[in-house]
Amino acid sequence: MAYNVALAARVRTLVAPRRGIVEKSMFGGAAFLLNGHVGVGVWKEYLVVRLGVHQAEDALKVAGIKPFDITGRPMKGWVMIEIGALDNDEELAEWVEKAIRLVRTLPPKRTQPPID
Repeated sequence: MAYNVALAARVRTLVAPRRGIVEKSMFGGAAFLLNGHVGVGVWKEYLVVRLGVHQAEDALKVAGIKPFDITGRPMKGWVMIEIGALDNDEELAEWVEKAIRLVRTLPPKRTQPPID
């Protein structure tokens, strides 16, 4: 199943003004990375948000939000938000901001030099 391109476009619009955010195709969807870390993405009909363990636990109490689990092993600190639970662009922006705030606290990932 393809990912929701309209939702990805909405996220893209929100992150476009920010420096250092890169979009990549990942996990069959679109992912938005800062310093090599995924912060937010779109998978099927879900917004995927990296929040950290404690914020994710709180978020899971909200209807329409579930653990990010696409392989049978849920990723701690990540949630999936059903597109129907995103009422408006302001709410979407809040989730994107939460993810970016967390990812900014992580050390940049080192990139590997190309292999000749």
